[in-house]
Amino acid sequence: MAPTVTSARISLGDLTPNNIGQLRVLNKILFPVNYSDKFYKEVLEVEEFAKLAYFNDVCVGAVCCRAEPIDTNDKAAKLYIMTLGVLKPYRGQGVGKKLLNHILEHAAKDKDSNITEVYLHVQTSNQEALSFYKNQGFEITGTTNDYYKNIDDKDAHVLTKSVNQ
Repeated sequence: MAPTVTSARISLGDLTPNNIGQLRVLNKILFPVNYSDKFYKEVLEVEEFAKLAYFNDVCVGAVCCRAEPIDTNDKAAKLYIMTLGVLKPYRGQGVGKKLLNHILEHAAKDKDSNITEVYLHVQTSNQEALSFYKNQGFEITGTTNDYYKNIDDKDAHVLTKSVNQ
């Protein structure tokens, strides 16, 4: 019998040089994109904006973000969710929501970076992800043609959610 959300223990953990390999494995399984060594080096430096998710102590998901200035004259920034994924057997258990809520809470608290919005790209054909983000208050604010390289479905929607306003 599969554990229910109430009986399961979902926890988040920091990314470290010792567990970055877990993130590499998850990303290869979850995404049709290969991430560079530079990506993995950079996510080790973003602290609360990169987390591994554990379901009963098994690593089943992760989120990786980066803050981006909106414009050089303004202190406002936006947070870009580079990756957020949960292994298929663990979807619908609250793991993705816990990862996203962690990011949103820290974006709202991070007064140094003055984050005003969180955004990400989702393949236009990925109805499961689009539904997840819409249910969490994100809106489609644009579409980028040929966003993805070397995969069949190249187009991506841009989804955005305002914070700290």
